[in-house]
Amino acid sequence: MAPSFAVHARRGAVALACAVAVGAAAAPLANAAGTDEAPSAAASSSAPAPGAQKLPKGLYGAKDPKFDAVWRQSLAFLAQDAVGVTPATEAIDWLTQQQCADGGFPAFRPDTRKACDPKKGEFSDATGAAVQALAAVEGRGADVAKGLDWLTRHQNKDGGWGMNPGSPSDPNSTAVVIGAFAAADKDPGKVTARSGKNPYDALRNFQLGCDAKQDERGAFGYLPDKDGKLSPNGLATADGALAAQGRGFLVAPAKRSDAEPKPLACDDGAKGDAAKAAGRQGTADAAAAYLAATLTAGDQHLTSAMPGAEPQPDYGSTADAVIALAAGGHKDAAQGPLKWLQASKSGALTWAKGDPGALGKLVLAAHAGGADPRAFGGTDLVEQLNATGPTPAAVSSDGEGKDGEDGKGEKDDKDDDGGGTGVWWVVGVGLVAGIGIGFLLSGRKKQRL
Repeated sequence: MAPSFAVHARRGAVALACAVAVGAAAAPLANAAGTDEAPSAAASSSAPAPGAQKLPKGLYGAKDPKFDAVWRQSLAFLAQDAVGVTPATEAIDWLTQQQCADGGFPAFRPDTRKACDPKKGEFSDATGAAVQALAAVEGRGADVAKGLDWLTRHQNKDGGWGMNPGSPSDPNSTAVVIGAFAAADKDPGKVTARSGKNPYDALRNFQLGCDAKQDERGAFGYLPDKDGKLSPNGLATADGALAAQGRGFLVAPAKRSDAEPKPLACDDGAKGDAAKAAGRQGTADAAAAYLAATLTAGDQHLTSAMPGAEPQPDYGSTADAVIALAAGGHKDAAQGPLKWLQASKSGALTWAKGDPGALGKLVLAAHAGGADPRAFGGTDLVEQLNATGPTPAAVSSDGEGKDGEDGKGEKDDKDDDGGGTGVWWVVGVGLVAGIGIGFLLSGRKKQRL
């Protein structure tokens, strides 16, 4: 089912929320790139608008950074880490300088001399993504620790996180934060609120169970409607499937395939809590089964739709689905959407061109799914990504990331352990800036593709 307008806007527009005010909590922006959401042709252009402000030195991308700067920079770092590229010091410094004094991150902080607004100007998604990125580049342990402390302080009673401090928990923000703790080698399950609830408890609150329609079981909803009902959401499901495994955006490719995703086990007397009873693995498997079935039924891609418009391909969320399926060991199920993203007719490569967040998402998907990011549908995604920012400090001659992966989706024998790591077009009434982010405003919503 197509992600809701709120989901897409949240990701891409997280920044948007911050700039606009904050009733925008209703339109989370976290990762929207295609929600990662699919942006319009105009939104996906990498050229700055006429009269646009001068971009900060060290920042990736040429588009207005207002809504997704931290998000796209973070995805770029994670993607480069996957293929053995070390970002320039000035680029890393730019990201660390975006961090607020209390440890949180905004969508974009144009003047770092000014204090951040702790209530409306700092976001869980941006902070979670930045922590994952800084953990990957190494040498920034103090900044990572500050970010994790901020996230811990702003954990909700149900164990999850919302877009801003105090906002209701949602699966997308909670998923990005789980990835942050995992990237820093911290057990997300041990991060508990005073109520005793942990992030996985919060995550399961958004999964549809045995009391849902058969073809909706296992899916995640974004937020309940006014009647308290959840509706299946592709982006939320991809995020939830990945996070339930305790993983972040950067996922090491599996050497082999694979197990079929297991649908939620229900019988006539089952209630909606069947996945909870099965634990985290059951949560992840049920979500993966829903994704696999939805992708198969939808020509191997997820869709998103603006209010009143026809559904459009959601490149960011589709990339997130590839990552989630690959992380769960469902490599075969990940191949269909991965091939769709590579096909010229899908439009994914055009969508990502010049956009560091979108390119980062595709590199991460290719890496996790076993494809070569340097020959993805005839395109060198790594070269394109590197060209959107400062010249990298180092590029591995063999393309290997620090975890012993060759950057082409094949892991060598140095390390058999998997790593843990999923803009979106932002549409906001009168202020929509898209990135195509499952990970930009990340397509996830607030500031994710």
